[in-house]
Amino acid sequence: MPRSARLVIDGGTYHVMSRGNNSQLVFHADADYQRYLQLLLEELRTHHLKLYHFALMPNHIHLILEIPRADALSPAMKHLNLMYALYHHRRHHSCGHLWQGRFRSLLIDRESYLLECGRYVELNPVRAGLAKEPAASPWTSYSVYADGADNPLISPNPLYDALGATARERQARYRE
Repeated sequence: MPRSARLVIDGGTYHVMSRGNNSQLVFHADADYQRYLQLLLEELRTHHLKLYHFALMPNHIHLILEIPRADALSPAMKHLNLMYALYHHRRHHSCGHLWQGRFRSLLIDRESYLLECGRYVELNPVRAGLAKEPAASPWTSYSVYADGADNPLISPNPLYDALGATARERQARYRE
């Protein structure tokens, strides 16, 4: 039975997830997380994607991406996951499937769910017991919104400005 086609639209925003095969670790050290983010930045630039939020977990990833064209998401994710798998195999002397199947993507209603989905993604390390608070996890976009940190990967969430009149007010409200 063939797999079903993805629902992908021009200008859509998606919650994208990839999981390690059999829930195996895909990140073992800081260098692995850093390499994934470097590869992600290349794909963002190549395919003109906007990344609003992310969380890299030891055995999976969450990205919230806006795509300019429907035909941008699959090639970007395929190349990103392939290049990271090749890096992982060289660095960790492994072979075989790194990722469990193809990536998953869920269309996000930007007007009602984008900011809430971003919070959900950034709280993953806390829910998984990897951090006591979201600020303690370095592999998320949380510090961009909660502390005003600069990150070249992140395009500001368009709903974030509605949280307050000043940067300090928006950051405080986001942390709440």
